[in-house]
Amino acid sequence: MAAEGYSTIRPSTTAMERALDAGSGVVRLAPVWVPRAFCTPGKRIRLHPEDYFPLGQARGGIDERWLASPVRADNGPLTGPYEGLSLVVDPEGTLQPFDEFVGHHKDQAVGDRLWNEHGGWTMYSKFYDNLMPLPFHVHHTDEKAALVGKPGKPEAYYYSPQMNNYLGEQSISFLGLQPGTTKDQVRERLSRFGAGGDNRITDLALGYRTQLGTGWDIPAGVLHAPGSVCTYEPQAACDVFCMCESWSNNREVPEELLWKDVPEDRRGDLDFVIDLLDWDLNTDPDFVGNRFMRPYETQGSIAAGGGGFVEKWIVFRSSSFSAKELTVFPGQTATITDTDAYGAIVVQGHGKFGSHDAASATTIRYGQLSEDEFFVTEPAARAGVTVTNHSLTDDLVILKHFGPGNTELGPVG
Repeated sequence: MAAEGYSTIRPSTTAMERALDAGSGVVRLAPVWVPRAFCTPGKRIRLHPEDYFPLGQARGGIDERWLASPVRADNGPLTGPYEGLSLVVDPEGTLQPFDEFVGHHKDQAVGDRLWNEHGGWTMYSKFYDNLMPLPFHVHHTDEKAALVGKPGKPEAYYYSPQMNNYLGEQSISFLGLQPGTTKDQVRERLSRFGAGGDNRITDLALGYRTQLGTGWDIPAGVLHAPGSVCTYEPQAACDVFCMCESWSNNREVPEELLWKDVPEDRRGDLDFVIDLLDWDLNTDPDFVGNRFMRPYETQGSIAAGGGGFVEKWIVFRSSSFSAKELTVFPGQTATITDTDAYGAIVVQGHGKFGSHDAASATTIRYGQLSEDEFFVTEPAARAGVTVTNHSLTDDLVILKHFGPGNTELGPVG
C-alpha cells in the first residue's frame, strides 16, 4: 500500500470526466491523512484507534485530515508523493489526484472567476487534531513566502462541537502578542531556541479559552499556538511556516523548524524571523474585535425562514477563503444554491448529498474510503445541491469551505 494509504491512484482524464459526470458536478473525495512528527494525535478525527501511527516511528502520528486539498504536505524527505493531496473517487474504483482534476476541468471545476483570477483552487481546509497545543509559530505573507518559492498562508479556525467530545490537555490558544511588546523582547526569546528547553516566547502573548461554535481569523504574519482542540481550519493552499517556540507537546521542537522556510542566506538571522511578523496585527489592542468570529445566519437561510434547514457563515473575515455550516433538520430536504465552488465535509448525520450517499464517519481505517467528503463544482453549486437528512432524530451537519473572494459574502475588510 502506498504511503498515502491507497493503492489505486491512477491518473486518467477519462476517469476524471467520468467522476464529474456521474455526480452531475459533485464528486466524492477520499480521506487524506497527514502525519506530523512534532505532534501527538488527539484521536478525534475518526480514524481507527489502531491506525494513528501507520507510517513508522520516524513519521509521527496522524494529527490532521486535509479537505479538498490541491497541495502536498511538506513533511521532509520521507513525504509520500501524494501526501496531503485530495483524491477524487472515480465510480469505477480508481482515485484521481485533485490538482490534476481541477487542472483538467479548469473553469468547469472552479468557475470562470477563480480560474481566470487565481489559476485554480487555491485553498483547502483541514481538521487539526492535537492532544496538546501546537508550538507558537507564524505563516509567511505572500512577499516573504515568495523568497522560498511559495505563496503566503492566512488561515482561520472554527471549533466544531461535533468534532470535540473532549478538548485535549490545554484548550487555550495563544494568539498574537501583548500590546506594547517590543521586537527586542521577541528577539531575546528567539535567541534562546537552541539553548534547550522552553524559550518561553508565549510569555509575550495572550491566551484565549476555547468557545465551541466560534472561531478566529489568523492572517499571514500573525503568531499563533492553537490549543488542544480539534479545529476546522480553512486556509491558503500552502504548507509554509516558521516555528518560534522551542518547547511543545512536553518535548523540544527541532531547531530546524525555526529555519524551515527561511532562505539559505538568511539562516541564523533572527531579524529575518522577526520581519516575518506583521507587527501591527500581532499587537493590535482590539485583536478580539478584529479577529474573533461568532457565526451568523446567511441571507439565503434567513429567506428560507427556518423551513427545514439553517445555514451560517462561520469563517468570514478573510478575502482568501470563507466557510459555512449547513444544518438540515431531521427528515427534511433542502436544495442549497451557492455562487462559488466548495469543498464539503459531513460532521453529523446521514442522508443524500446530491446524487451521493452521505454519512458522517464514526471510525475509518487508514486506506479505507468514506462517504463524508465532497467537492462541488461551481456549475453544480449555482444549480443547487439537494441535501436530504434520512434521520428522524439527528441533524445532518455539513461544513463547507470556499475559495478566495466568495461573491455571496462580498467584500471583506
